[in-house]
Formats: sequence, C-alpha cells, structure tokens
Amino acid sequence: MYSLSGKRVWVAGHGGMVGSAITQSLASEDCDVIVADRQNLDLTRQEAVQQFLSKEKPHTVVMAAAKVGGILANDTMPADFIYQNLVMEANVIDASFRNGVEKLIFLGSSCIYPKYASQPIKEDALLTGPLEPTNQWYAIAKIAGIKLCQAYRKQHRADFISAMPTNLYGPRDNFDLTSGHVVPALIRKAHDAKIKNLDRLRVWGSGTPRREFLYSEDCADALIFLLKHYSEMEHINIGFGTDITIRELARLVCDVVGFKGDIELDISKPDGTPRKLLSSEKLLSMGWRPKTSIEVGVAKSYEWFIRNVADS
Repeated sequence: MYSLSGKRVWVAGHGGMVGSAITQSLASEDCDVIVADRQNLDLTRQEAVQQFLSKEKPHTVVMAAAKVGGILANDTMPADFIYQNLVMEANVIDASFRNGVEKLIFLGSSCIYPKYASQPIKEDALLTGPLEPTNQWYAIAKIAGIKLCQAYRKQHRADFISAMPTNLYGPRDNFDLTSGHVVPALIRKAHDAKIKNLDRLRVWGSGTPRREFLYSEDCADALIFLLKHYSEMEHINIGFGTDITIRELARLVCDVVGFKGDIELDISKPDGTPRKLLSSEKLLSMGWRPKTSIEVGVAKSYEWFIRNVADS
C-alpha cells in the first residue's frame, strides 16, 4: 500500500531503544533516514519542530519520541509525563501535516487500555473503563496522540496511523533502577546482586501480575511492516502473543544473568495492572509474526548491558 523506496524517513526519537531499532531496520530499505539529536531539536518547542520539517521535508515520519519510565517514575513525575508527551506528539503530528508528510506512524503504549480490560485486550477496549492510576498521566497523553492522528485523518485525509506496542525491552533500554521499566531494572538488579554476592533479589509487588514482552527489534520490524501495509483510522496492537508473571520474569532474568540467590517479593510496593496481554489478531492476520523469544531477547539485552552499561 505504501512504498518506502526513495523516501526520506524521519525517525523522531532515534536515540531511544525503539527509535534506534527502527533506524537500524530502515537501513535495509531503499530510503534516506533523517535524524536529529535532542541538542539540535527540542520536540517540545513548536516553532523548532515546524522549522525542522520545513527544511528537511520528509515523506514519512515515525513518531517514536516520548518521555517514558516505570511505575515509580510515572507515579512521582505525573506532570512531566503528561505535559512533555502531549506537547511533543502535538508538535510533530501538526507540523507533519503542515509540511506535506505522506505517511506518519505514532507509537502508543499498552497502558492506554483500562486497568481491568478483558484479556487479551482488543483495540476496541480503548476508553471503556478506568486506567491504571500509577501511569494514567502517560496513558492520557498517548490516547490524545491516537485521537490526534484520527482527527487529522478525518478532517484532512492525512495518512496518519497509530500502533500500540506491548511492553518493550532490548538494547539501549533504560537500566536505571528508579526510572527504568521492569525488564532492564531486573537485569540491573540481578547483575548487581551477582557482583556483590548477595543471597537474595528484592522484586517490587506480589510477583503475580502477568505481562507480555516484545523485543525492540521485533517491534521495529512490525512498525515498518505497518508503514507499508496499514492505513486505517483505528490504532493497531503489536504484541508477542503470550505473557508471564513478574516472578517468572525475575527468575528468567536471574538465570540469564547467573544470579543464584532467592527472589524476595516486596508486597508493600504496587503491582500495577493485574494482567496486560494484547490481542494482536489484527496484525497477525496481515501476515506479521514476532521472531524473538523472551529467553533470547533477555540474553541479548544482558549482553548489550554488559558491553555498554555495567561499568558505568
């Protein structure tokens, strides 16, 4: 439906985990990839974004830039999460329309769905119930991004689409214990525990919530597939297809890292949503499949962590 051949493609957020994977995947496409470092382009500044797009004139935009973080970061910095994400997505989507971008894909998050949505979660579950309170600020911003794309599509016939990946992990993830998501945080914790010869690893919550995880390179592959083959008003899920408990994830990470101690559950800390498994039936019916198992993906993530983060 849409060819990337000969196109100029701007990856907004190219330095992040997902953005870097997309940039890497686009290397095999017959297109010119455009990037801009944060130091040279502040996406929260409307005029700067307009000027950038006016100068670079991309045909295609991948909106992968976002302020992201785990439960603690979301719960303690709600203003940052809702404001920065709202402003960045509004600036990029509007400037893309005003500068004649042919196709735009906006990346959302599975936290857009109600806390107690029926599992697996289908796209039409959006706005059918209350959100998870700890990250509702981020979720509201992402929902607004979906609606922005739909509005420009409805009013101006812009070919703007939205994709909702499940929980992502991989190289260039944020391994900070206070702001990182669960997979990189567990990798850091397990590595530190091994180095310090500790006898136990403390994990937030009861360990019972179930989560689905998708390797970042698989997500990038899905996004390029959608750029080429998807053009509809409704957002589309990108999932792995199966989920595991947080306790099972912690044990898997410990096995990969080589930490032999016990896992201690800190039930004083929040669990978040009880279960979050996306229905990827729509995407799978189009012929796309994920390639990387969680065991292989976590091993690759740990290898990257060792090479780039462990001694920092």
